[in-house]
Amino acid sequence: MDRRRLVLAGSVLALLTLYAIAVPWLSGIDDRVTDFAAARQGPSLSHGFGTDSAGRDLFVRSAAAIRTSLVVAVACAVLATVIGSMVGVVAGVWGGWVDRVVMRSTDAINALPHLLLGIVIVAMFRGSIVAIVLSIALTHWTQVARIVRSEILGLREQPYIDAAVLAGANRRHLVGAHVLPAVLPQALIAVVLLLPHAIWHESTLSFLGFGLAPHEPSLGTLLSEARSSLLLGGWWTLVFPAGILVVATVAVAVLGSTLRQAVSPPKPSELRL
Repeated sequence: MDRRRLVLAGSVLALLTLYAIAVPWLSGIDDRVTDFAAARQGPSLSHGFGTDSAGRDLFVRSAAAIRTSLVVAVACAVLATVIGSMVGVVAGVWGGWVDRVVMRSTDAINALPHLLLGIVIVAMFRGSIVAIVLSIALTHWTQVARIVRSEILGLREQPYIDAAVLAGANRRHLVGAHVLPAVLPQALIAVVLLLPHAIWHESTLSFLGFGLAPHEPSLGTLLSEARSSLLLGGWWTLVFPAGILVVATVAVAVLGSTLRQAVSPPKPSELRL
């Protein structure tokens, strides 16, 4: 595991989290209050990121946006991981025709375009955070289910599982005592790996107008508002929110990939004889 990458990614996420929490609280500025007299002002000492088309401070509004996007992404990742883990446990533990039915159903859901399915779900409940969380979670659990099922299939070949079965252990005991402790690390890594996908999907839905309401700050709504300002020369309305989006997703992706390498077993070529 590359500790430098882990420390760097963790530090970036910690700074973004501190920025998202502290700035709206310490500034004392309501990011939803408009001031058209100060509209489209460039970056300055009084407005570090400039102002948007409604005169709202982008430094404060970007902090509120990353807070909203991170909260939505964490909720999506946790819910998707829980659903995927439950499906993977059922398929892996029961096996047989249950496994075949569950995994073919998973393949059918995975074949659907995720973004299109998400748009259909949120279009029925415009501006609802719950609908956004459900639309992303219900389209991103399939990979978690595959990972958990694969882990359980490998676990079933272990001698101590055979010993537990011969000793009279039922499925409930096997799941609680052996299966869940084995798949928990993979589930935690899945949460981290799903975060960048959730951030991008939430931003995409809001950018397309199917996510949060325009007055609610999120990275997607800020980027959507920047389209009109950009044509009038307001480059800062796009650069700063887009930069935060890229930095956040890259940091989370690096953190997730580094943690996955740490918990994954080494390849035979990496073992020293």
